[in-house]
Amino acid sequence: MIGGDQILAFEGQILSKPGTMEAARKQLLDLNGKTHQLHTAVAIAKDGEAIWAYTDVATLTMRKLSPEFIGHYLAAAGEAVLGSVGAYQIESLGIQLFEKIDGDFFSILGLPLLPLLDTLRREGVIEG
Repeated sequence: MIGGDQILAFEGQILSKPGTMEAARKQLLDLNGKTHQLHTAVAIAKDGEAIWAYTDVATLTMRKLSPEFIGHYLAAAGEAVLGSVGAYQIESLGIQLFEKIDGDFFSILGLPLLPLLDTLRREGVIEG
């Protein structure tokens, strides 16, 4: 079994997925022009015991955005943003929000794929 999760750390707080479009707007206004970290973890369990775990941290800096731009972004991106901490998806329209991104692309998406695939190959789960 493979499980993973992600949290967003910002100014000493942990942000959750926004539940409403208004909460998404507030998150984007808070993150506006600032830097935050995405902490991503993945683990593999076999026979009820964790046999491998991996964590990664990416640092993302949003560009300075006008409230009007944030409104246009949310209207274009729609309710899909409610499924992502920070109310963005960098693989889609959310990439427009950033001026700098340091970290693994797949970890930012929510699953550190390269280390996971390496482990699955070593475990003989997938062909190496």
